[in-house]
Amino acid sequence: MSAAVETPLPDLSSVNYVNRELAWIEFNQRVLAMAQDESVPLLERVKFLAIVSNNLDEFYMVRVASVHDKMKAGLPTNRPDGIHPTQLIFDIRSRVVDLVKIQRATMRGVFAQLAEHGIRVTETSKLDALQREATRRYFSDEIFPVLTPLAVDHARPFPFISNLSLNLAVWLKRGNGSHRQTEFVRLKVPEALPRMVDLGKIMRRYANDTSVRDVFLWLEDIIADNLDALFPGMRVVEQYPFRVTRDADVDYEQEEDAVGSMSALIEESLRERRFGSVVRLSVPDNISDRTLNQLIYQLGVSPERDVYMIDGALGASSLFDLSSIDHPELKYPPYFPRLTDSLTEKDIFPEVRKGDILLHHPYDSFRPVETFFRAAARDPDVLAIKATLYRVGKNSPIVEALLEARDNDKQVAVLVELKARFDEENNLEWARQLERKGVHVTYGVEELPVKTHAKVALVVRREADGVRRYIHLGTGNYNAGTARMYSDLGMLTCNSELADDVSRLFNRLTGYAPATTYKRLLVAPEHLHGGLIALIDNEIAAARAGKAARMIFKMNQIEEDMIIQKLYQASQAGVRIDLIVRGFSCLVPGLPGMSENIRLTSHIGRYLEHSRIFYFHNAPADKRFYLGSADLMRRNLLNRVEVVFPVLDSKLQKRLLRILATYLNDNQRAWEMQPDGSYQRIEPGPDDPIVDCQAAFMQDSAGIDAIP
Repeated sequence: MSAAVETPLPDLSSVNYVNRELAWIEFNQRVLAMAQDESVPLLERVKFLAIVSNNLDEFYMVRVASVHDKMKAGLPTNRPDGIHPTQLIFDIRSRVVDLVKIQRATMRGVFAQLAEHGIRVTETSKLDALQREATRRYFSDEIFPVLTPLAVDHARPFPFISNLSLNLAVWLKRGNGSHRQTEFVRLKVPEALPRMVDLGKIMRRYANDTSVRDVFLWLEDIIADNLDALFPGMRVVEQYPFRVTRDADVDYEQEEDAVGSMSALIEESLRERRFGSVVRLSVPDNISDRTLNQLIYQLGVSPERDVYMIDGALGASSLFDLSSIDHPELKYPPYFPRLTDSLTEKDIFPEVRKGDILLHHPYDSFRPVETFFRAAARDPDVLAIKATLYRVGKNSPIVEALLEARDNDKQVAVLVELKARFDEENNLEWARQLERKGVHVTYGVEELPVKTHAKVALVVRREADGVRRYIHLGTGNYNAGTARMYSDLGMLTCNSELADDVSRLFNRLTGYAPATTYKRLLVAPEHLHGGLIALIDNEIAAARAGKAARMIFKMNQIEEDMIIQKLYQASQAGVRIDLIVRGFSCLVPGLPGMSENIRLTSHIGRYLEHSRIFYFHNAPADKRFYLGSADLMRRNLLNRVEVVFPVLDSKLQKRLLRILATYLNDNQRAWEMQPDGSYQRIEPGPDDPIVDCQAAFMQDSAGIDAIP
């Protein structure tokens, strides 16, 4: 591979480097645009409204919490955008306030359209007498027994408010009017009960009325309407809901010896997550000064920085419940993934021997991956199975197959990543089940206090001509649930060189092998970053030699400094670069003299874009296409165990070119990043064919037949 001429890398500054937190908010504006899009089915628009709220919750628990910590510690910024943490907190707040205002206006519009279809989200004050009485009986039977009002006075301190819990702040007076003093009570809305309550079910049970359908009430509204039942002898003066978001990011970079083991560390960290500092207090925009001041004082938050006034119900991620109601005419039409008939449990190993198999989920079914594990568990000729597990879900056919393999006396070794954020508890339970079956379970890599994010499985099989190894490598998790919603790529192969590398990788993961090298795989944290830089340098050298040079990268995010500098350098050398980035980008395309040869698009649609593809036009054929688990972020390239693998088969390479071409020709769900950091939706010209990348993949998982 040719070496590039040495030239200084472009400096990064606020001109050519976007703050990642602000870029993330920009991404959620694109998600919100899906809720505003009249071409999207109505209940799917409800789902996108919920996704925005869910994304915001995680954003505050992790990213904003990190900025809070830096601000409190008085740390200066160390990022090229130059925004000080204190300023960044207020910039975030300003943009999120605007985002939520648009979300709430959109929500009102969507609710109005739902009402036209007979689906209503209403208030207890708008119920008739019979409905009100039935709701009161429901409260008495189902809600009242679960509630625990906690008074606050000189003898009873303000209670702890758990992360993301919904609460009511209630002011009371003595019913006889003998005391002027008001009393304060905090009442937690039970998380075990449905947040969106189906009035039809209440009417059928308590009023024998079957006429009410698709009418929903917020749980906190029912509780507020029945507070008198909780406080006999008292009069409710006022009540307002409030919701707290806490720092939920867990620091795993500590010594495991401090708590004894990785599993103990995870358990301790999960307990600590509940008690993180408050980073957001959400309240209704009509809250009284008295209630707001009480909450600000008791929670120790800054009114200018941490308080968010919300128009409407708090915590709109509960709209997922509404989006799931049975109205297929208001949802995307059912889609049934393509299933290759030959990839059965009996035939999967012979089919892989015929040639590498590329699967494009969810357009190609995830079932062959499950079949691969299940066949390995049951095939008497399989000797061993090894796999990495990151997010496997609650009901995992993959884990069940691994457990079955142990029942069949096969050697099974699994690296379970306990540090998968917000999946720690689920992964810990699976790990314990695997250990009880006799599976060799490891939780991390010697000397590397980092997450293992790679998606790799190895099956060792005894055959007539000797032992053969079959491998699966992917861009997404071994999770059947997300495989129906995420766009990912996976490859089944028995290529001996890839198999050698995967064997070395598992030895590195489970044993002591810090000097491990690989012939085909690019593995982080030791080799991936440098490997990508070398491939970029090769493209730069080709451009400087007068050759047509091209790179196409698809990923979730781009943030790592040197990669961005190298891409700017490549653009300056004349390399044509297309970046397909679903989420945030710190790189800025289209800057004169810097990135005018870079085009960056983002795709938001029915499925979450999750695959990572790297194409280098001038690389040798066996290094032209790479797929993998890593985004171009510092954490992925330098602080995680990641695997990026080459696609060697020429037919599969052509298929990947078609996939990339489909993304680059999309003019329905694509947005293009502008030099000022904003995004504009791509519209077809008057003579342009309509291309919706995800619709095209649903017709043919390879997409359209066009050269990118």
